[in-house]
Amino acid sequence: MAVSSVAIDALAYQAPFLTEKLLKARIAQTSGEAEALFMEAKKYLVLAQSDHTKIWQMHSLRVDEAWHQFILFTAQYADFCQRFFGRYIHHSPSNAPKAEKAKATPVASFAEFRARYQELFGSALPDLWYDERCITLERRLLNERAGLLTVRHENEAIELVAPDGEVLFSVNEIAREALAFVARTGAFHVRELPGELNDDEKLALTAALVKYRILRVAG
Repeated sequence: MAVSSVAIDALAYQAPFLTEKLLKARIAQTSGEAEALFMEAKKYLVLAQSDHTKIWQMHSLRVDEAWHQFILFTAQYADFCQRFFGRYIHHSPSNAPKAEKAKATPVASFAEFRARYQELFGSALPDLWYDERCITLERRLLNERAGLLTVRHENEAIELVAPDGEVLFSVNEIAREALAFVARTGAFHVRELPGELNDDEKLALTAALVKYRILRVAG
């Protein structure tokens, strides 16, 4: 199944104001990256509106942030939605109360999302959808629970623990200092991780923390 002509026009929609905002907010490092994030946000909207038999979840915090920033340009976003989809498309947090109809609609799995993306756009889901794949030493990461997480030694592992006692992540002793830094720091670059980790180990640790949504990529 190919995308419709209206969907093609939606994907061609340009928003230089959004590119500028994504750069200023440090969500993207370059104009090219900002434009790529916006393209994936548009593709998500096209995909989600192409099939209402399932709920299509957002699987990337970075693409989601590009969508959210677009919504903040209220007039432009409303016009975009009306022009290409015939209605305003709301952005609801994952924990928002669901309408009765939505409760009865099955949620598509990530595998279904990936297959639908390939079917519609004729290409595999790009790395931008895997936030952990964009990690570099110069990436800035955010910890929205800084100061609330704790680190403890359990047997031969170092555990990152949530306020309710849930173990969020476990790693070996070599990463103790780095994990303690993560627990107390709200924003940092990957290269700033302290301790005995080499660059490859810093990348691996932060990629895992991003994958499990303990950290978020800022740009």
